Amino acid sequence: MKLTNPESIQESEKEFIDTINAELDWDVIEQVLLDKHNFEVQDDIEYKDGNLIVYNNEIAYKFDFQIKVPLSVIFNRSGECLSMSTTREDGGREANEDMQIQNTSTTRTPGRGPDEKKAEEMAVEIADLISEINNKS
Repeated sequence: MKLTNPESIQESEKEFIDTINAELDWDVIEQVLLDKHNFEVQDDIEYKDGNLIVYNNEIAYKFDFQIKVPLSVIFNRSGECLSMSTTREDGGREANEDMQIQNTSTTRTPGRGPDEKKAEEMAVEIADLISEINNKS
């Protein structure tokens, strides 16, 4: 025996979640992202889903969002990752210490031997090929 229309309940729940979502303080959320995760949001945040849940024996609200984060990756000619960091909007670079990877065993002293000149020529050729591919798309 139904006491009410299930569609009515679901519609009211959706409206309730939408109301809470509309009242979120994005300045505080962006500050938490900066403080805890060391990055700033570059583009609009896309709302994915919201729901009422039980979290640690307490009623809570869960909201899922999609965000874009700039990422800078540095790797050597051997393909080994040397560093990863997020880039802030102001153009300054802030390394995320959790992602920082240093490998001093692959550090080479600067010089322009025959192998490095050949590698530079290959890099220019690869860049030209990528440019051609991008222009055809």
